[in-house]
Amino acid sequence: MTYQKIVNYLGTEASYLLEYTSQTIPKETLHLPSPDFIDKIFVQSNRSPQVLRSLGQLFQSGRLAGTGYLSILPIDQGIEHSAGASFAKNPIYFDPENIVKLAVEGGCNGVATTFGVLGMMSRKYAHKIPFIVKINHNELLTYPNKSEQILFGSVREAWNLGAVAIGATVYFGSDDATREIVEISKAFEEAHALGMATILWCYTRNSAFKKEGTDYHVSADLTGQANHLGVTIQADIIKQKLPENNGGYKALNTGASSYGKLDERIYTQLTSDHPIDLCRYQVANCYMGRAGLINSGGASGSSDFEDAVKTAVINKRAGGMGLISGRKAFQRPMNEGVALLNAIQDVYLTPEITIA
Repeated sequence: MTYQKIVNYLGTEASYLLEYTSQTIPKETLHLPSPDFIDKIFVQSNRSPQVLRSLGQLFQSGRLAGTGYLSILPIDQGIEHSAGASFAKNPIYFDPENIVKLAVEGGCNGVATTFGVLGMMSRKYAHKIPFIVKINHNELLTYPNKSEQILFGSVREAWNLGAVAIGATVYFGSDDATREIVEISKAFEEAHALGMATILWCYTRNSAFKKEGTDYHVSADLTGQANHLGVTIQADIIKQKLPENNGGYKALNTGASSYGKLDERIYTQLTSDHPIDLCRYQVANCYMGRAGLINSGGASGSSDFEDAVKTAVINKRAGGMGLISGRKAFQRPMNEGVALLNAIQDVYLTPEITIA
């Protein structure tokens, strides 16, 4: 895809996103994705040679191989959102092989999905594309539905089926957060001991985070702190939703309410209202980019290609490491899903799109 086509996808927002220069956290202070990112960042860490090899497999696969950027296909919605609701638009994805095929044909660095899917396809595909096992999920059959991430298998089982990495979710801010943090910290320790990389879905979850019509689950300050908790438990890569607003701490500190800690400079110096600056604050909370930030592609809708390209541009220009996009890709015919994944990757392959 050409630079001009990216401009066309962005439409009236093209100059707003492509010509913006950030005045908040200087790009020179960030650790940006690059072909030698593992050598510059992880070689000096406590990650073992086996973990470095696993990270190398992830970074050297797919169309973005050797760039330092990642394009990952995540499909765990069969559990998280129910299989029928997720796959009704495209029933071929009830078959695990089509999930892996979409990642392969879409040129992804890896495929992130369930124990069941990757276990069923292990011997056929584990040597063809890096496997990332999502080890915990929020199941939706308990009545009433609740937000609680539970393990669906062991770290050793993920290693045995050929995974190069494990992925997990923590619902930061939820009633269940303490258990999840302890549980996933131990899982990440075991994964690193076995030579696997770690990816954390750092989601905020609390009904109080929705206030007066604004959803602060996607505020830069709250998601940024969730990212910082994620890198603290040694996630190598952080997955986070793209920020859509700011001021979560402020909104929750009203009247008699006291919540968390904040500094006014979060809002006046470290961020602005521009989406690239909001995303850069997320990157800063990932140890200034030492742990890569990959943003979520979001739900499928009527303008998937435009939305996916926009998200990729914001992530890249903010200093992020890539996109992890599922529903936009698998809730359409496979050839269109491949084209969408390629459109995302083309943003990271286009040199004219620079760090803001």
